[in-house]
Amino acid sequence: MLIDSYGRTVDYLRVSVTERCNFRCQYCMPEKPFSWVPKENLLSFEELFEFMKVAIDEGVKKIRITGGEPLLRENLDTFIKMIHDYKNDIDLAMTTNAFLLGGAAQKLYDAGLRRINVSIDSLIPEVAEKIAKKDVLKNVLEGIEEALRVGLKVKVNMVPMKGLNEGEILDVLEYCKSRGMVIRFIEYMENIHAEVDIRGMNSDELLEIIGSRYSYVDEGFDGHSPSHYYKLIDGYEFGIIEPHKDDFCTKCNRIRLTAEGNLIPCLYFDEAMNIRDAVRRGDIREAALVLKEVIRTKPEKNRWSDPDGELSKRAFYETGG
Repeated sequence: MLIDSYGRTVDYLRVSVTERCNFRCQYCMPEKPFSWVPKENLLSFEELFEFMKVAIDEGVKKIRITGGEPLLRENLDTFIKMIHDYKNDIDLAMTTNAFLLGGAAQKLYDAGLRRINVSIDSLIPEVAEKIAKKDVLKNVLEGIEEALRVGLKVKVNMVPMKGLNEGEILDVLEYCKSRGMVIRFIEYMENIHAEVDIRGMNSDELLEIIGSRYSYVDEGFDGHSPSHYYKLIDGYEFGIIEPHKDDFCTKCNRIRLTAEGNLIPCLYFDEAMNIRDAVRRGDIREAALVLKEVIRTKPEKNRWSDPDGELSKRAFYETGG
C-alpha cells in the first residue's frame, strides 16, 4: 500500500503515453511551432508496463491512460490488453479528445477498457474549431456515439470560457443528460502554455446559469474525485472541478507518469522524479524506490488556491491534465 506523508492512500496512476495532440486547444496547447520529444526518449509500452506492474503490486487499483491524445500512439489497444490481462479487475479508463475514437472504440472495449472521459467545449462547429484550432466537432460527436454503442461508459468535460462558450453551458449539459453521460465543468487552470486572454468561469457563475433553468441540490464530493457534484430534481448529476479551491486535495489519491518516465506527484507542481533509466536497465527495485520517494514527497495541496502563487509551468498536454 502506498501512503503519503499526509496519510493519504495513493492508489490511482494516470499514465500519459504521448505528449502529442491533434488539437491546439486554447487553454492547453501552444499554437506556435515547438519541438516534440524525440521518440527515442519515450518509454515503450513494454517499459511503461514494467513500471505499472510495480505500481499495481504496491496497491494501485485505478489506471487512466492519457496524453496528449493517447489515440495518436499506435497499438494502444495492445497496451491496454497488457494491463487488463495482468490484473483484470483493475479500474481501467482513458481520457481522449474522441477525434479518432470512432475507429478505435470497439478494439479498446475488446482489450478491456470500460470508461472514457471526453472533452466537449462547444456544440457549435465554428466555436469548437476556434477553441481547438481545427474543425473537430463532427468527428468528436461521432466518436462519442460509437463509444456508447460498443458499451463504453462516457463522462464529458467542458472548460467554460467567457466570450467563447459561456452561452452553451446548458446546451452541453442537456446533450449529456439526454445520453446518460455525466458532465463535469472544469474551471480554467492558468498555465504558461495557454492563450493569454482566456477568462474562465468560476463555480458560482456556472451554478447561477444552471440554476436559471434547473433546481438542484448539493451532493458534495464523491470519494476521491476532484469533482463537486450536484443533482437535478430528476436525479441527473453534474459536477464542477474547482482547482482554485483545494477541498479535494485532502483526499487526493493520484500520481502521474509521463511518456518520458517522469513521475509527478501533483498536476500543478513541476517537481518530478524519473524512472526511465532504471526501467531501461532492468532495475525494477530502483524504480520502486523512486515510486515510494515520489509518494513520500507528494505535496499537501496545489497552489492555484494561493492568490499570490506562481503561474503553473506544467504542460498539461504532457500529463493528461
